[in-house]
Amino acid sequence: MEIKNSSEDIIRPKSHKGRRLDLIVKVMIPVLIVCIIGFLFYQAAFYFGWVAPKYYDAAHFGIETVHSGVDFNNNGIDDYADFVLGARKDAKNHPRYDPSYIEGGYPPDDAGVCADVIWRAFKEAGYCLKDMIDKDIADNTGLYPRVQGDPDPNIDFRRVPNLKAYFERFALSLTTDLNRIAEWQPGDIVVYGTKHIGLVSDRRNKNGRPYLIHNAGQPVREEDGLDRGEISGHFRFDASRIAKENLIAFLK
Repeated sequence: MEIKNSSEDIIRPKSHKGRRLDLIVKVMIPVLIVCIIGFLFYQAAFYFGWVAPKYYDAAHFGIETVHSGVDFNNNGIDDYADFVLGARKDAKNHPRYDPSYIEGGYPPDDAGVCADVIWRAFKEAGYCLKDMIDKDIADNTGLYPRVQGDPDPNIDFRRVPNLKAYFERFALSLTTDLNRIAEWQPGDIVVYGTKHIGLVSDRRNKNGRPYLIHNAGQPVREEDGLDRGEISGHFRFDASRIAKENLIAFLK
């Protein structure tokens, strides 16, 4: 008996258009995969510091750098430049992120949190920020939101809300608008919400926005991260505006 194929059994050859579409799909999928892998590697290279990003100084954008009129430790470097140097030393030292309670207050050099970047920056300029904050907390305890019960010099100066309260009292409060790039200067202090704090670098990205020196446990501690979250405070510490009895030197 002769069996005839139905029209459904006949395999028709693909048209030229269909073959071209198959070829495009076969080529594009590997290309897309390579592009995705390349993009992820590119991002990882900067995140982990395998590649150093290009950065700029203020002069590149016609921005005049603000210098402090105070050189507290008389080392020939103004306070704001010292703040940046101190914070950068901490960034290069790369202490592990460790919020442990420490008897005596100061964590070892190989450990710390975001708040430790700030007192270490001040130490470079000769200030004992811990003693300065402890003194004001003792005199004005109710103004410090993270003092729990009696003041505790072992931890109070390492709590971001207390740092924010201190700088609100003793530093200039400045813009939180990141688009006003000339108003963000090296050595400025930036607070994010109530949980994070960092220091403004003298390095800027291609758009003129400064880098941030901070410790959130990330691989690169000086990075293009000023826009990392909602900014609740931007401060500039001007010792010339502060009574001398409130300025305490760091004793070596």
